[in-house]
Amino acid sequence: MKIDELSKRLTDRGNPVKVHLVGVAGSGMSGLALLLLGMGHRVSGSDRVTSGETQRMQGLGLVFSSPHRADEVHGADVVVYSSAIRDDNVARAEARVHGIPCIRRAECLAAILHTRKGVVISGTHGKTTTSAMCAHLLRRGGIMPCHYVGAEIPVLGTNAHWEEDCELMVAEGDESDGTLALYQPEHCVVLNIEEEHLDFYSGIDHIKEVFTTLLDQTRGNKIYFAGCPVAGALCAGRDGAVSYGWENADFVASDVHETGGTVTFDVIRRGDLLGRVGLGIPGRHNVLNALAAIAVADAAEVDFQLVARGLGTFAGARRRFENKYLSPRLRVIDDYGHHPTEVTATLQTARSLKPDRLVVVFQPHRYSRTQKLADDFGKALQAADRVFVTDIYPASELPIDGVTAQTIVDAIAANGDTRAEVVGAVPSAHHAVGNALKAGDLLITLGAGNVHEIGTKIARDMTLLEEMLRYCAEGEADGELYEPMSRHTTILCGGPAQLWLEPHSFNAFAELVRYCRDRGIPQRIVGRGSNLLVRDGGIRGAVIHPVGGEFSHVRVEGDVIIAGAGARFKKVASVAASHGLTGMEWMEGIPGNVGGGLRMNAGAMGIETFDQVISVTFLDEDGGIHERKRDEIIAHYRNVPELRRNFALVARFQAQKSDASSIARRMDESKNKRRASQPIAASAGCIFKNPEEIPAGMLVDELGMKEASMGKAQVSKEHGNFIVNRGKATATDVLGLIDQIRRKAKSSRNITMETEVQIIGEDEYTF
Repeated sequence: MKIDELSKRLTDRGNPVKVHLVGVAGSGMSGLALLLLGMGHRVSGSDRVTSGETQRMQGLGLVFSSPHRADEVHGADVVVYSSAIRDDNVARAEARVHGIPCIRRAECLAAILHTRKGVVISGTHGKTTTSAMCAHLLRRGGIMPCHYVGAEIPVLGTNAHWEEDCELMVAEGDESDGTLALYQPEHCVVLNIEEEHLDFYSGIDHIKEVFTTLLDQTRGNKIYFAGCPVAGALCAGRDGAVSYGWENADFVASDVHETGGTVTFDVIRRGDLLGRVGLGIPGRHNVLNALAAIAVADAAEVDFQLVARGLGTFAGARRRFENKYLSPRLRVIDDYGHHPTEVTATLQTARSLKPDRLVVVFQPHRYSRTQKLADDFGKALQAADRVFVTDIYPASELPIDGVTAQTIVDAIAANGDTRAEVVGAVPSAHHAVGNALKAGDLLITLGAGNVHEIGTKIARDMTLLEEMLRYCAEGEADGELYEPMSRHTTILCGGPAQLWLEPHSFNAFAELVRYCRDRGIPQRIVGRGSNLLVRDGGIRGAVIHPVGGEFSHVRVEGDVIIAGAGARFKKVASVAASHGLTGMEWMEGIPGNVGGGLRMNAGAMGIETFDQVISVTFLDEDGGIHERKRDEIIAHYRNVPELRRNFALVARFQAQKSDASSIARRMDESKNKRRASQPIAASAGCIFKNPEEIPAGMLVDELGMKEASMGKAQVSKEHGNFIVNRGKATATDVLGLIDQIRRKAKSSRNITMETEVQIIGEDEYTF
């Protein structure tokens, strides 16, 4: 079906066209659906996913199906497909079998546009923002245009709208596949012309051909940026040419001031001052976009005072320097920029906000663009203080050998000293990015794919983290996102904690526990991590690590030692010795702290923690603080049930007076025993409880599994009940080795081995 034929049929209100849209959930196709529904036609559509937009459109009359099916095109007069839909799509294939015309998205848009006086916004960058500005300014000027924009526009209410009684229609024209040449508008805007979409175009000359065709087919004004040499060469001298720019143009912006995320400037038209404009979005590039929109409004004879008011209320488009989160600690912005010129403009705008650091997550778009423009990206990204590069978003492309995220990192290194690193797949990239952030940072996610998900997750969790910290008195708690548990376990492995919290006072600890309990947030209390193995998927919810302040105090009252839960056993032994007290020397050989030792009734040299406990002050599940005597607490071998539910704060230990030489001798015995029997390498302590039949270490030795390994995890050659980290071992390595030992013990000796180490967390990333 030809464009003119479809255009004529679309104007026949008495004979609605049955249109089926393949890929209707995309922003471009959903816009077509809204226009066609507004025109009164019968519209159906399909996609592999559903979304809030597809649900909303169903309320307006769209017949939607997911996934794609062959029979969904039956009865259609025309099938429209997006560029993401392949030839072998079942709906397209079925349409061909039945002889139903199939056309591209741009052909359908051109047919709709030809029913009105079109205003096509074209160019390599800035089309969405400028299109939205134009539609908004015309509205403010009393003209209610139809519009079609490639993103959600909050100030317009939707990405596309049909207005039956209006002559004008503003449309964003996509040049990526040459279909820009299909349009025959009343006016057009050429924002800029650069080498882009080189998966389709052979080069700049090919691109210029398409823009030339558009200009030849434009009846009225050809509005162009005078600062773009290519646009100037194609547009200047044509009938109806109208230029804009910083100087030597029909519309000029002067006396530009950027403050607090807004821009003000004077607008001069052909030498005459029209007035001063305050733009509601930041960035000098948006000043140029505004000038283009002002020129469009001028062509429509909109009063400049109404134009100025409209620009002051324009709030931007989704994914165009969009604020996702703002607090005194952090700002998160998302932007669609995926070309070096766009990256440069976006980072210049970000710098104007004067952050302490500018942190960028960049998602390269397409292998061909990455290969062709890597050096330009490397230069543009020097404006950041730190850059994380995700895996390439391929769109419809197949990989190119040797072209990866590392290509961009290498280009950044070749062009300056900005720190850059590959961060991998988007679904888990927020862990590394979020943990690297500092107070005062501005984080910006850049790219045309799904990189915005990283900022969304960080904004979500930062909102929760900062709210939790506000419940504590100032200075009494600190927090981080996605803290790697490998930093907080003695075996040095484990995934991230979603919310890492460090209270420094009992009250702050109580507030955080209550906060989590009241909101159903999972919580886990950890000490030094000496008997802990965290799975590689990390820990969902809050991980509370009491540290410093009241938790680290150790003091002596007579022959009683009072120690905070965060105090290391080694410190308790040292303080006792300095006061001439004996009984704590065994603690010298224990790598954990008081809280962890109490929770698992740790021991050494024939002594257990609760052998010397007088009382424990603890925080209960409701956030209340209580004290219990030793005879009120049931303590088993490596298990204290009460402290599985409650959280130790302070313990009182009974010691005895002794002479310094005896204490020193026992301290040396504890040190020497640990050195002789336990590995120096990173470990979690004893992995298994001792079975009744035989000590666990001896059993592992007899099974012939000393020094057995998996990945970088290895059974210690010094002691068979220890697994050590030989360098970047994963929790999966350790768990695999544990499973090997347990299976062999069961098959060879019919002994069931129970783990003494606490194993917590998720197998895979779930947050």
